Amino acid sequence: MSHDDASTAADHGSELLRRLASGIETLGGTAILVGQVARQGLRRPLGLPAIVRQVEAIGVRSTSVVLLTAVFSSMVITLQFSAQLSRFGAKEWAGNAVGVTLARELGPVMTALMVGGRVGAGIAAELGSMAVTEQIDAVRALGADPIKKLVVPRVLATLMVLPLMSSMAVVLGVLSGGVIASLEPEVSFNYFVQAALRSTTLSDYFSGVLKTLFFALNISAVACYRGMNTRGGTVGVGRATTETVVITSVVTLVSDFFLTKLFLAFGWGGG
Repeated sequence: MSHDDASTAADHGSELLRRLASGIETLGGTAILVGQVARQGLRRPLGLPAIVRQVEAIGVRSTSVVLLTAVFSSMVITLQFSAQLSRFGAKEWAGNAVGVTLARELGPVMTALMVGGRVGAGIAAELGSMAVTEQIDAVRALGADPIKKLVVPRVLATLMVLPLMSSMAVVLGVLSGGVIASLEPEVSFNYFVQAALRSTTLSDYFSGVLKTLFFALNISAVACYRGMNTRGGTVGVGRATTETVVITSVVTLVSDFFLTKLFLAFGWGGG
């Protein structure tokens, strides 16, 4: 190995270690921030006007992209399930598979990924801009707690709206899947929807809701942490925004696996 190759490998190794250390630091700092949010969230005043503004910004403005994603994702999986099940003469079971898949996995995960990409980036950019322009320091100088004033409303709003958007995505996904299934003569719209309702139990639905609560905490806490700790001007804001989207997406997918294993071990969402 030449000297240049060795130097390049060392640079790549050091960059990998730097990214790993940054990721661990983010997770640790986020955990500390969650503890601070839990303490501050119980203190009066509750700051309802700020929470309502964040519900509108996080929930209402994200509804269209979440529902659009749910509609076309459910259409695709309906086509796939129908095509594969028709090989075994069981095309009428597509509604069962689509209903359970949306309630347990696709609804919560796709909602979290869409909200994480849109809302997580927005929160990180907004708080990051405040950090580099010293507005957060000004909040402290005025005697207010930035966690209470800036972070708590965003975390609480995300925790409230994400389960609602996931539920809407599941319902609309089943309906759109029924429309696609009804284009074939073997399955009617009513039969598809009834099959989805019969196969989807309350444990399936509530396991998805519990997942969305964890995903919401992950998205809001990571975005707030990266935003409030942004350094380096506009370049730092862009870096914080990108890292927020990457971290929240990875944590959503990894945690979904472990949460699914946990719920199945306890018999939740196992049929």
